[in-house]
Amino acid sequence: MSLSNGRSYLAIPGPSVIPDQVLQAMHRPSPNIYEGELIKITDSLIPDLKYVAQTDGYVAIYIANGHGAWEAALSNMAEAGDTILVAATGRFGHGWAEMASNLGIKAKVIEFGTHFPIDANVMEKALRADIDQKIKAVLVTHVDTSSSVRNDVHAVRLALDACHHPALLAADCIASLACDIFEMDNWGVDIMVAASQKGLMVPPGLSFVYFNERAKIAQASLSRVSSYWNWTPRIAPEFYYEYFCGTAPTHHIYGMRAAFDMIRNEGLDAIFARHETLARAIWSAVECWASGNGKMRLNIQDEDHRSRAVTALSIGAPHGLNLRRWVEQKAGLTLGIGLGMSSPEDPKGDGFFRFGHMGHVNAQMIMGLIGTVEAGLCALNIPHGPGACEAAAKQIALAT
Repeated sequence: MSLSNGRSYLAIPGPSVIPDQVLQAMHRPSPNIYEGELIKITDSLIPDLKYVAQTDGYVAIYIANGHGAWEAALSNMAEAGDTILVAATGRFGHGWAEMASNLGIKAKVIEFGTHFPIDANVMEKALRADIDQKIKAVLVTHVDTSSSVRNDVHAVRLALDACHHPALLAADCIASLACDIFEMDNWGVDIMVAASQKGLMVPPGLSFVYFNERAKIAQASLSRVSSYWNWTPRIAPEFYYEYFCGTAPTHHIYGMRAAFDMIRNEGLDAIFARHETLARAIWSAVECWASGNGKMRLNIQDEDHRSRAVTALSIGAPHGLNLRRWVEQKAGLTLGIGLGMSSPEDPKGDGFFRFGHMGHVNAQMIMGLIGTVEAGLCALNIPHGPGACEAAAKQIALAT
């Protein structure tokens, strides 16, 4: 028998749950793309995009997923033959570096593994070793969705400043924007990439590249920038189509307007507090399960370095795979796969899984997630300790 009939819950770390308000805003006929309300709505998104990133800089909108944002940022910060430095704390740090290499950019990767954050001292040492200052940019991932580590981006800026290195600081905030605290201007970030399908609660299809005056000046020195990825026309379009280098992503724009109305209504501080509380509820539950002499453990041990948007954990192969399949098929709950977490002992990463708790999530959804996972642990006879639901409930009660 399956108990999965009813509304399913996609608890993966993106695409995230889409609010009904966003779905309803998108459920409409195609609009005029030459004049009228669509142009006004698009213009209205720019201040809100800057609000969630806490910046007074520029933002360019692309019809692309997060990988498109990576390539757009790279295309405006460096060119073939240039050198960049990439700090990797999971699959997505390596992915950005691989994309740079495919563009002919020399990507030097500093590997920090999948269980620990960036060490700013190691970054500073590498920058000091760059005596000729050939490194054009330093790329960091604020939250790596695969490992769920949250990196101290500001510490990397301080490392750059300490050795007076002129490299641009670029941050991937695809998993963290509007979930984990991020302050682009205060933290000295020159370029930031984000996407619509996670904390911004809109289906995949839009991505964003933020940049400041330093990055704008550096881009002007490049010998060429591809027509599509060039951010210059997108930030001050003479004609509406220049926002997108072609036809507008019409229905995504309506969805984004509805999402930003929700974000403005709740306020960033309240959004961050909600994500903090719900993340702590999950951590408390996992710690109870881990007390039962099994192999369950949080991937990031230091809570200061854990994302508030995604939690990666391990339970030993094949339990992770079996648990994911059980909760989806029997209870209508979809968990994230163990992306990029394979090891010699677990080559397919079947012992890992991830909880996505970003964007449009509330207490009852997280309590349902925890209760359903506990049911799966019981059904599959996976060793685990007691008290998870109670511990999570206490975290939520304390915060209200």
